This record gives sequence, C-alpha cells and structure tokens, in this order.
Amino acid sequence: MTSHSSSIEKKIAAGERLNADDGLWLLQEAPLVWLGALSMEIRYRKNPDQAISFVIDSNPNYTNICDTDCHFCAFFRRPQDNDSYTLSLEQVMEKIDRASKLGVTTVLLQGGHNRELPLDYYTALVRETKKRFPHITPHFFTASEIQTMAQVSGTSVAAVLASLKEAGQTTLPGGGAEILAERVRKKIAPKKGGPEAWLEVHREAHRQGFMSTATMMYGHVETPEDVVEHWNHIRDLQDDSLALKNGGGFTAFIPWSFKPDHTVLQRRFPRRVGSAPYLRMLAASRLYLDNFPHIQASWFSEGKKTGQAALLYGADDFGGTLFEENVHAEAGFVNVTTLPETITLIHEAGFDAVQRTTRYDFIKNYPRTMTPDEVRAQATPGVSFRKNQPVGAVKIELRDAPVSSPV
Repeated sequence: MTSHSSSIEKKIAAGERLNADDGLWLLQEAPLVWLGALSMEIRYRKNPDQAISFVIDSNPNYTNICDTDCHFCAFFRRPQDNDSYTLSLEQVMEKIDRASKLGVTTVLLQGGHNRELPLDYYTALVRETKKRFPHITPHFFTASEIQTMAQVSGTSVAAVLASLKEAGQTTLPGGGAEILAERVRKKIAPKKGGPEAWLEVHREAHRQGFMSTATMMYGHVETPEDVVEHWNHIRDLQDDSLALKNGGGFTAFIPWSFKPDHTVLQRRFPRRVGSAPYLRMLAASRLYLDNFPHIQASWFSEGKKTGQAALLYGADDFGGTLFEENVHAEAGFVNVTTLPETITLIHEAGFDAVQRTTRYDFIKNYPRTMTPDEVRAQATPGVSFRKNQPVGAVKIELRDAPVSSPV
C-alpha cells in the first residue's frame, strides 16, 4: 500500500472529499484491483442492496441534419446530403409507438442541430408523447439541442426549458458533455461552445426541478487533468443543485469511450480504448463524484463482458435496452441484446436485476435465484411502481434487435 492509497482510504472512511491531486493519482497510478475494491465500498454505502438497476428504453433520432461539425461524430449530415432526414411529428410518434409495444418506459430522443426547426416542433414532440403514451418518460434533447432551440427562437435557455416543462418534460439526458474542458472542446467541437454552454443548460434545468444525467466521452485528445476538470465542474454543479432542495439534480454519471470509425478524429485516434481504462474511469468516478447517487455501466458502448465487469468497479446501474440506436451505429459500433439477456448478464455478475424508470423509481425485481426459463417467462413490462424504493442498482440500458427505420 502506498502513502497516497492510504491517504485516500482515510479520506473515504472519514467522508472527506477527494481533491484534484487525488483524482490524478486515481487516473494515473492507482492499482486497478485496489481501485475497484474501494469503489465497491462506496457503491454499497450509497446503494446497499445486492442489486443492479436497468431501464427498458429506446434511443431514436428525429434528424441527422447538423451544422456543428463535431470531429468525433459520424452521425451528422448536411441538408443537401442524400441520406439526410428530418422526421415529422407523426413519424416520431410511430417510432415511439413501436417502442411502447416493446415495453419501453423511457424514450431518449435526440438529434442534430437543425436550425430549420422551430421551438414548437420540440414542444409538440413532448406534448404528444405524454398525451399518447402517458407511461413513457420523454427523456428528450441534449444541452446543445436546448441551446440551439434558444438561438433559433430568439429566447433564453430558461424559457426553452420552461416551455418543455409545460409540455410535460421533467428529465434531461446528459449527452453532449464530451469533456468539459475549454482546451478539449475547442479541438473536438469548436462550434459547440465551452464547458459553460453545457453547464448552463443543466444548471437551469435543475433550478426548474428537472432531473438529468451527466456524461463523459473520453479516449481522444483529453489529458487526466482535463478529466479531473470535468469531474470538478459536474461535482460543483451537483452541490449547488442539491442545495436547492427542489428535486432537481444529477441522477447518474455515465462515461463511455470514443468510437473513432468514420470520424474526423479517426486519423489521430484510430483505435478504441480498451476495457482496463474504462474500468479505471468508472471506479475513479465513483470515488471522486461523492454527491452522485448512481454510476452507470454501459454494456452497449463497452461490450457485454466489460459491462458485467463494471458492476464490480463501482457501477450500480446497467443502463438501458436501447431498442433503437443510431449514433454509435454510424461509427461502426453495433451491440444488441434482449431483455432476458440483460437480466441474465446481471445475474451472472452476482446481482439481482431491478427494472427502473428514468427517475429511479423501481418497477420490477428479477432475483438472481430465477432460472433462465423463469427469466424468459417473466421478462415482460411491469405495471406497479414503487416510488424511490432503495435498491442498490446499476443502470442497465439494454438493447433488442434495432427497429428498422432510416434513423
């Protein structure tokens, strides 16, 4: 045991917050097995049950037209491209209807920055989703999309969020954060704005009572110092949001690795980051982000076996089913599963599986004592909600065969 590991253990035991030097040591020098063990101590402190949560969700897109030219993105198209598209309200509703029939309780709807779309288009998507599918949470639009809505409509971020809330939206996805460091964002997404562009949206969303997630896409131009800066930004914002005591704040942190295929950055970073750096990032995040209740593992972005291993490196949630996903697919990365397989993956890792909603209300429990036949027989949508039942859970976002569509 080193002096630094001993110092961090003492801080953790005393409930003392880690500092930037601690964060750098975790990312660069901490023994991986030691890091995993300590992260699980914190995981069980926050979520004591031997259970991992997951959500049945879908991730469709309403447009791939975008003018932001992010160097890490293989999804965006120009308006004149033959394969560019923007879906009508009814086309989006058709996608959500198909997802609903699969038992989806959350739809993560995102798209490019299409400046031809008025604010009414977005509020109508929320309103119609709530009207036609009241059991589905519209977990719509990233921070950069919200910023685009404000610019196009000539109004403020606060006004846009208020309009979406009036239409029925109460949660916000954390995509578009990438790395919240000015240096990095200027290199990989210069038109997207600095860290404050993302932070402003989530700060205001929390002020209005929204729950949201925070993400990180690593494995490109960032340094360990940039990662720690990212952590500090979201940890500080969470402190401020929780102090409001209005129900707003971050529910989970979700890191994933950069997928280079078909992107501008591929020339400089042609290889995907492996499993060991991912497990280190996950476990270190659990220790550093002491005010985040959940850390999400991603079987989808990192692979099923790595997703299972992540459940032993501080994660308490397995993500979602992702019945439709297109952004990673455009980068040549496709990973699919079924609801029974998702549950089985959690069981194989030694945990009960618990279906949840976007807001971490728990719906249905699948004990690890179930046989595979029992899992297949019972892996159907639950109906009775138990509000905020304390279950230690890893957010699990599964995935079935992708919906056949142009998106």
